[in-house]
Amino acid sequence: MRAGMFAFALGLLTLRFLPVLPPVGLLLAMPVVALMLLPFRTYCLAFFLFGLSWACLSAQWALDDRLRPALDGQTRWLEGRVVGLPQQTGSGVRFELADSRSRNARLPKRIQVSWHAGPAVHSGERWRVAVTLKRPAGLLNFHGFDREAWLLAHRIGATGSVKDGMRLSPARNAWRDSVRQRLLSVDAQGREAGLAALVLGDGSALAPQDWQVLQATGTVHLLVISGQHIGLLSGLIYALVAGLARYGYWPRALPWLPWACGLAFAAALGYGLLAGFGVPVQRACVMVGLVLLWRLRFRHLGAWWPLLLALNGVLVLEPLASLQPGFWLSFAAVAVLVLAFSGRLGAWSVWQAWTRAQWLIALGLFPVLLALGLPISLSAPLANLFAVPWISLVVLPLALLGTALLPLPWVGEHLLWLAGAALDGLFRGLALLAEQLPAWTPAEVPLGCWLISLSGAVLLLLPKGVPLRLLGWPLLLLAVFPPRESVPHGQVEVLQLDVGQGQALILRTRRHTLLYDAGPRSGASDLGASVVLPALKKLGVGRLDMLLLSHADVDHAGGAAAVARGLAIRRVVGGETERLPTFLGTQPCVSGERWEWDGVVFELWQWSDAVEGNAKSCVLQVQANGERLLLTGDIDRAAERALLESPLAVATDWLQAPHHGSRSSSSWPFVQRLSPRSVLISRGRGNAFGHPHPQVLERYQALGSRIYDSAEQGAVRLRLGAFAPPIVARSQRRFWRDALPFEPEVGEPR
Repeated sequence: MRAGMFAFALGLLTLRFLPVLPPVGLLLAMPVVALMLLPFRTYCLAFFLFGLSWACLSAQWALDDRLRPALDGQTRWLEGRVVGLPQQTGSGVRFELADSRSRNARLPKRIQVSWHAGPAVHSGERWRVAVTLKRPAGLLNFHGFDREAWLLAHRIGATGSVKDGMRLSPARNAWRDSVRQRLLSVDAQGREAGLAALVLGDGSALAPQDWQVLQATGTVHLLVISGQHIGLLSGLIYALVAGLARYGYWPRALPWLPWACGLAFAAALGYGLLAGFGVPVQRACVMVGLVLLWRLRFRHLGAWWPLLLALNGVLVLEPLASLQPGFWLSFAAVAVLVLAFSGRLGAWSVWQAWTRAQWLIALGLFPVLLALGLPISLSAPLANLFAVPWISLVVLPLALLGTALLPLPWVGEHLLWLAGAALDGLFRGLALLAEQLPAWTPAEVPLGCWLISLSGAVLLLLPKGVPLRLLGWPLLLLAVFPPRESVPHGQVEVLQLDVGQGQALILRTRRHTLLYDAGPRSGASDLGASVVLPALKKLGVGRLDMLLLSHADVDHAGGAAAVARGLAIRRVVGGETERLPTFLGTQPCVSGERWEWDGVVFELWQWSDAVEGNAKSCVLQVQANGERLLLTGDIDRAAERALLESPLAVATDWLQAPHHGSRSSSSWPFVQRLSPRSVLISRGRGNAFGHPHPQVLERYQALGSRIYDSAEQGAVRLRLGAFAPPIVARSQRRFWRDALPFEPEVGEPR
């Protein structure tokens, strides 16, 4: 039976790694084949097919519920009910609509919308809103956050921005939102948002600096409700009933054990309902239920059986849960603890068990975090050593009790005030620890090295008596210092990142790295911090030899400050030094400046008559083995005419389209003279400026140029000097991504 359940889990998990979903006919045939295999006692294969078919069918239903391409970009009036907890952002409100209806159009069941400077929106209300609809999409980089997968995992079939709207009916059955509003209105020493996250699992009101502290110290799981909170509450209820029965205060007419188990499980379900039943909460409720059932029937279930049943239970309810990093971290953490504490000879003291648990979780989750591409907290074992009991024994009981007693005057408010004070003290301590030991973003690790490090982590989790256990340390450290693939002499690796309506390109030779523009920044959104800096660290870049900012507009230079904070930079060059931050120490762009790195030649140019703005962009030409790349910033037609009089006006293999392909650039004489073989366009999908302009695209297509658009293909990686086809991020097939609009091709070298 256990082998069959394990095979069933493998079938459910296989969905995560499929490049495309099987045809519907094959999906319908798989359960039939599985039923035919059962009489032949091939249970493992049959259960695997059951799991795979259910996961794929569920995923296909979610894909079929996406917004139709014909409606993409249209603005429509629709009616819907607000579900979940609306999130206040820096510029407005973001919320989800369910059961949406629009005249003469079938809409997805769930739509996520943003309303700039919109009014207060509450869960349970019905609204009629004018929304510009978009198909699920997001920035697509090789090692970045995959928003398309996140939207599909939450079964959000469309996104959009609200232009206008009216409330049709007030909130109904919106008790979670009411509790949140009440929590945010009390005086909790400035930690009202933290208490809302702890009680309701809603971290939308947490400040960005608080999230940074939690991520740097590996304590996010303490504020976003995890299985630990569910288990603690149910354990307290069970212990309370057992204690009352032991000392004679429990009614004799009621058998204490069934009541203890029932009330403990009801508390777990109640807390899970309050928290919104995320993946960790589902897993915890299933495991708590199994443990209580074992206690009630006095049967030993073992350590792995409840975990396997919880895994299958979560995936049966929501097969798309495997697309979320939290799913893997949640079950991996429990599996590490089970492996670490089962089968030991001799008992550990409470202190030994507690301290070793933190280090073992850090070791066990190391390969998982590497595979997920997440930062690794170096201070997590130490931070969790004191943060977990502080949250579990002090903050959480006060917060839950204070929330429950809010109807009583003064009582609930004072308890929440104490909980906020305790939480504030914890945050202050974690902030000091994060300053001393910030999170580490490891470089990309080859699959072979990762598998070796995984085996090393498993060895270290085994008991001390296991032979060759200490061999796990060098195996694990292979992922810390993996072999690097160096760029050949005379070539340069070029990576155009997908940063939306902005620009950022990383150029790496054998021993040097240059960043051309640093991505946009707008309000709390800084893509220099969230995209550009992590990409540099994933490439193993520890220092920038040059940061070249074409000009000072925020879509090109907005992320420069974040990059400068995260990496040492030897030299900063800019097209508009007077408008760039003084702490960068920016040097002016000098036309004709030329240098060579590892056999690759770089040359700068700037229009001498430009006064300010786009025309003053610093242009960079790169030559590697006779293959040329020209990065033009946002130069306009006047600057293009001046560039045609410079030595850079020669046939070019790769051209970064000036000003994101706007109508004011890419003039016909400029395009004809350079006659680029391939064109790079960096822009935001559905941007308000209409980039790239259709006339500009027609000019490039008339010359036979291949166009690589970040909004369509995501990030683009090419090896200049090798005359090889580029790699685009969307070519890495995933079943939840739309297919490429074309198959990338590269013409013959000149």
